[in-house]
Amino acid sequence: MKKTRLSRKFKLALLLVIAASLVAELATRTGWLEMPEHITYDLFHQLAGVRYQPEHVVIAAIDDQTLLEHYEEPMAFWGPHFARAIEVMRNAGARVIGLDYLFSVSAESWLSKLGIPGSDKSRTYDIPLRVQLASGQVVLASNVVTDASGKQEVLLPIRDYLFSLPQGLDGVGAANLFADPDGVVRRFLPELVEDGGKTLGPTFAALLAEHALQTESSEEGKAPPDQNFLKSLPAVKSDGSGAFPPAIGFVGPPGQGAGTGPGTFPRLSFRRLLDPQAETDPEVQRLKGKVVIVGSESSALLDIHLTPYARGFFGLKPRMMGGAELHANIVETLLTGRFPRPVPSLLRVFCLVVFLAVGTILFLELPPWQGFGVGIAICILSTASSYLLFRVYWVLPVAGVQLGLAASYLGTLALRLTGEERERARLRQMFGRYVSDEVVEKLLGTGRMPDLGGEGVCVTVLFADIRNFTTISEQLAPHEVLEMLNTYLSRVCEPILEQGGTVDKFIGDGIMAVFGSPVLYEDHAQRALRAALGIAREAGDFSSWMEKRFEGRNLTQFRIGIGLHLGDVVAGNVGSPRRLEYTAIGDAVNTASRIEGLTKELGWGIAASREVIDAANLAVVTRNRAKLNVKGRKEPVEVFEVIDMV
Repeated sequence: MKKTRLSRKFKLALLLVIAASLVAELATRTGWLEMPEHITYDLFHQLAGVRYQPEHVVIAAIDDQTLLEHYEEPMAFWGPHFARAIEVMRNAGARVIGLDYLFSVSAESWLSKLGIPGSDKSRTYDIPLRVQLASGQVVLASNVVTDASGKQEVLLPIRDYLFSLPQGLDGVGAANLFADPDGVVRRFLPELVEDGGKTLGPTFAALLAEHALQTESSEEGKAPPDQNFLKSLPAVKSDGSGAFPPAIGFVGPPGQGAGTGPGTFPRLSFRRLLDPQAETDPEVQRLKGKVVIVGSESSALLDIHLTPYARGFFGLKPRMMGGAELHANIVETLLTGRFPRPVPSLLRVFCLVVFLAVGTILFLELPPWQGFGVGIAICILSTASSYLLFRVYWVLPVAGVQLGLAASYLGTLALRLTGEERERARLRQMFGRYVSDEVVEKLLGTGRMPDLGGEGVCVTVLFADIRNFTTISEQLAPHEVLEMLNTYLSRVCEPILEQGGTVDKFIGDGIMAVFGSPVLYEDHAQRALRAALGIAREAGDFSSWMEKRFEGRNLTQFRIGIGLHLGDVVAGNVGSPRRLEYTAIGDAVNTASRIEGLTKELGWGIAASREVIDAANLAVVTRNRAKLNVKGRKEPVEVFEVIDMV
C-alpha cells in the first residue's frame, strides 16, 4: 500500500516538474520573462556596487566649471581648446583620445551661415585642432540617424576634421548606444549594420578599444591585433535586430560628474587640460597609458541614459549614466574581457529542473502554507546563486525558476483541492459516524492517511456500559428503550468526540472508543481519561433525565461503568468485501473490555489500568487500587479507580 502511494506521488511529482519546466522554458524562449529578468539583472548591478577599479579609461569631463570659465564661447569656437587639450593629453602619454562630440560645424562655416564675411582668421581658426587630429591617436564620433522615411544616414564630422585624421573614416566611430525594449542600455554594438547588410562602421567605444590594442602592440613590439577584432564580436543591425549584442561589463555605478562627487571612473575636469601649467599637473600625468574619453558632463549639456543603475531598489538611489561613462564601460569591457556571459543552456536547464524537482517534492509533502514558505526560500536561494555567478560575470536567469515554482505550487494546490476533496468525502463517509469533523480535518492536515489495510498503533481503548440495562429495559416499552438508548448514546459520545477520540462501535447498550487512531495523538491516554470523566458527568445528568422522563415508574437507578487500557492494536478495515468497518483489534481491546466488566464487581465508576495512569503523566486523582486476574491474561492487571484529574 505504501509502495503504491509512494509510486503515485513520484509520478505526480515527475509530471509536475515536466509541466512546470515546459512552462518556464516556453516563457523564456518566447521572451515573456524578459522584463523580470531585466529587473533582477539591474538589481544585481546595484547590489554589486563598484566591481573593480577601472584599469584603462579616464574621463575628461566638460563639466559645469569648464562651461563657467568659457560661458560666452559657443562650442563651435572651441577648436583651440580641443587642440590644447589633445596636445596636453598626448604629451602626458595618453594611449588613445576619444572625442565624444560631433563636430558638425566649423567656426568658418558658422560665420558664413550668419552672413558674416570670412577672413584669414576665420579660415585659419581651426588649424591647431586639425594639426592635433593629424598627429594620430584621436578617434572622433559620428552618429547614425533615421529620417522620416526610415532611411538611415551617417552624420560624420565636418570634412576638414575628417580629412585631417590619418586613418580618415577609420578614425570615426558611431556613438549610437543600443537600448533594450524597456529603454535601458545593458548591451553595446561593436558595429552597425543596416537592413541591407551593409556595414555602417564600428561604434565609437569599439573603435577606441581597437586603437588602444594597436597602440599597445606597437609600443611593446608585439604583433598587431587580429584585423577581425570587431568582426569577432556579434554584429547587429542598427535597429537592434540580428545577432544579440554582447553585454556591457559595467564597472560600477555612475559618477556624479567631475568636481561634484566621486565616480567609478577617474575623472579630470576639461578645464585643467587648458591650464598653462597642465602638463605638470599630477592628475594630468596619470593619463599615461590610458584611453581618455572627452565628453560632456555638464548640467547644461545633458547626455544621460538609462542603465541598470537607473532603477530604485529598497532605498538604493536610482542614478542616470552619462554617455561618456557608458562608452568608458564598453571600452573597459573590451580591453579587460569581462563580458557578462550567459551560462550554457544545458546548465541553465539543469538548474531549472533541480530547483523545480526539490520544490515540487516539498510542495507535495508539506502543508500548503509551509510549501509556500519553501517556495519563497527556493526563489531566494536560486536568486542568491544567480547573484554569486553574476559576480564572476556569468548570467543565470532566475525568472524561469520562479515562474516554474509558481506553476508547480499552483499545480500542487490543484491536486490537493481535487484529491483532498475526494479524500475528505471518503474519510467523512468512513469516519464521520465515529469522529468529529475536526478530527477529519486534522487527519487531512497532517498529510498522513491511515493504512486501511491494517497498521499497528499504540492507543488507549475505552469501554462504557450501562449497569442493569436488562432490568431497566424490562420495565420500559420497546420504543421507550430505544428512546433512552439514543438519548444516552448521543450524550456520552460528545466527550469522546471533544477529546479527538473515535467512536469505534456501539455494542448494545455499550460503547467502544479508541484514542490515538486514526489521528496519532501522543497524549491519547490523557484524552481518554478526560473523556471518561466527561462520560461520567453526562451519565449523572442522564440519570436526572431518566427520573423526570419516567417519573413514577420506580426504575432501577441509572449507573454506568467505564474501563480503560493502553496497548498496541491493529487498526484497519475489518469485514467482508460488501461491508467493511474501520476498527481496532488486539489484546488491549480485550483487556479494556474486561476492566470495564470488573467495575461491576468493584463498584467503581471508572477503572483504568496502570499503563493508562502512567502514560497520562498528569496528576490523576484515584481512590482505590486493585490487582485482579483478567480472563485471557496470565498476569494480573493492576487497576485504579479514577475520580478526577488535576
